[in-house]
Amino acid sequence: MATTSSKNMKGFYRQKKTTGGITKKATNTKWSAALSSNLTALISHASPDLKDDYDDKESVLREFDMNMAYGPCLGMSRQARWERANRLGLNPPKEIEGLLNGGKVQAGCLWDGRV
Repeated sequence: MATTSSKNMKGFYRQKKTTGGITKKATNTKWSAALSSNLTALISHASPDLKDDYDDKESVLREFDMNMAYGPCLGMSRQARWERANRLGLNPPKEIEGLLNGGKVQAGCLWDGRV
């Protein structure tokens, strides 16, 4: 086994010493501005189904979608998920059942068509 002296190690791993402490790299403001404007353009021209224009009912249903206490939501409708959770004794909120039976809400979960 070869031995390495501290002199060889110092040469291999050279330290760069600075005299001002930690320095910050300058941000490229031109790149940041371009990225910001491109993101704004993408959001404003997104298809209507991807925009997040929703009411209070949809907000409550999205919270239901995100709550993993009632099982996974992918691959099934919100109604089927609520019924499964009820059948398994997970006590899903009755408010959700009322919203789903009342109509005028999306049948698919928050992640439908996005994942």
